[in-house]
Amino acid sequence: MSQFVKVTEQPSLYRHLEKMSVKELITHINEEDQKVPLAVEKALPQIEKLITAIADKMLAGGRLFYVGAGTSGRLGVLDASECPPTYGVPFGLVQGVIAGGRDAIIRSIEDAEDDTEQAWIDLKNFGISDKDFVVGIAASGTTPYVIGCLHKCRENGVLTGAIACNDNSPMAAEADFPVEVVVGPEFVTGSTRMKSGTAQKLILNMISTTVMIQLGRVEDNTMVHMQLTNDKLVDRGAKMVMDKLGITDYDQAKSLLLKHGSVIKAIEEVRGRQM
Repeated sequence: MSQFVKVTEQPSLYRHLEKMSVKELITHINEEDQKVPLAVEKALPQIEKLITAIADKMLAGGRLFYVGAGTSGRLGVLDASECPPTYGVPFGLVQGVIAGGRDAIIRSIEDAEDDTEQAWIDLKNFGISDKDFVVGIAASGTTPYVIGCLHKCRENGVLTGAIACNDNSPMAAEADFPVEVVVGPEFVTGSTRMKSGTAQKLILNMISTTVMIQLGRVEDNTMVHMQLTNDKLVDRGAKMVMDKLGITDYDQAKSLLLKHGSVIKAIEEVRGRQM
């Protein structure tokens, strides 16, 4: 087995950051950020396998859980929380579970990530079963909270994935569908909220977006199931109705949208009458 090297903790390629000008700092940060999508590209085959496995479970009625600590956990919570308003799916279909619970979303609870048993306890509170899918997220790939979770999932027949920014990590070894994106040392040594966090966010975007398309929550290239929770989204929805149905009257389209409660329902109702 290859030796595990924690690239995420290696020294920055830059020295004496405190002596740099603002222009130098942001230029070098930008240079480092540009490495991230190229690293993600190399992992696309792994990401494809992970997403296919998730979609299969969710098409069969299962749920998706993201499990992480710190920045990784917060990114999972963020991605999960955006699925209901964006795609109109029930709250709970995609869940973010973070070490330390809800308080850890807004303030650091660093020692929570060292508990190897708590994540499985947290998942059991959601009624986890082998119908569901769990994705562990940890830049280092060594977070005990996440590793313990994936180990218990394996023991209980729950399929898992992992998103790490080191090769051959202990977390990846516990996952059925590991994704490893090595973005190199951080601009500030060990600050994995930077490039590693960006890589994780890009992959989470791919997971939720692609799965929701697979679940039929997108028509053409539009969010026809989105929740109408503010004026901006109502306006966007009315324009979708106009486009999909060939309506030129904005007020008519908006009236249809508000009457039926969503873009897709308005479209289906009118199309049904036209048949």
